[in-house]
Amino acid sequence: MKHRVLCCAFSSEQGPHIQMLPDHGFVCDVVDPGIDLTVAGNLRNCLQGYAAVIAGSEPYPAEVIEGCPELRVIARAGVGFDVVDLEACDRRGIVLTTTPGVNHHAVAEQTIASLVSMGRNVVHRDRQVRNEIWERQSGPRIWGQTLGLIGFGRIGQAVAIRANGLGMNVIAADPFAIPELAKEMDVQLVDLPHLLSESDYISLHCPVNEQTHQIINASTIAQMKSGVRLINTARGQLIDEPALITALQSGYVAAAGLDVFDTEPLSADSPLIGLDNVILSGHIAGLDDESHRDTYLMIVDTLVRLRGGEWPQQQIRNLAGVTDWAWE
Repeated sequence: MKHRVLCCAFSSEQGPHIQMLPDHGFVCDVVDPGIDLTVAGNLRNCLQGYAAVIAGSEPYPAEVIEGCPELRVIARAGVGFDVVDLEACDRRGIVLTTTPGVNHHAVAEQTIASLVSMGRNVVHRDRQVRNEIWERQSGPRIWGQTLGLIGFGRIGQAVAIRANGLGMNVIAADPFAIPELAKEMDVQLVDLPHLLSESDYISLHCPVNEQTHQIINASTIAQMKSGVRLINTARGQLIDEPALITALQSGYVAAAGLDVFDTEPLSADSPLIGLDNVILSGHIAGLDDESHRDTYLMIVDTLVRLRGGEWPQQQIRNLAGVTDWAWE
């Protein structure tokens, strides 16, 4: 069947796509949640007979892409696609799409939640009271502190707006940032060494590529202020986890708010689990009711347009220069 779609993304069994896809002539199935899709063989077996997949964070290596002859579209529910082998997709003529512009507010809210929680030591103080420890100790005010954003795209900009409201000084390092926009938002564009040395808080909002892979490592941590606080709601591969763990254990990095990890789910034996100065969440920063709805609305729109012969360029991440792609 040429219009079968398999939903693999988080909570893909709920949302407008469940009814909208059949309304547009697609057969919509949801993957068994008990199947470990991080195992390439499992994912490849699940995709047999499907023309499109609504993808979550599971990896799509070449062996999966090459082993699914009927697959035409990988529709990623989100904006990251570093776990998809683009070269294999290009060889096979498989379109990779994402959903830009639907979850930046959700990610920004999670970022600010982590920032304020660390700045006011919310989690630690909650644990103290629950353990009948009544300790009153002051810390530095968030107002007037400097937030450094590594990446100043949609999400970085959404974080900057909120940080400005908290009275923070916001600086950003991004070679592709638009100076006029940064100035309008009262954000100072700086180079990375300046950001590392001047920031009280550092938040990551960039993609993973050759330039940014493990951009946070022992060398860059050494350039930061002692007592810096780090937030990552982007991709786990941006951080050298052992180096960060060492810095957290020593207290050089005072705290971290981590939503993403080098390997997901985070292993129960990770040293991060036992650190009291770390706030952990399970890759949920981009999830709220509104972004969930809008993500699936965009996916349905993208699939319908692709099947109808259109080329929704804003959502497509590969096949540059291709003019003769067809669903059939």
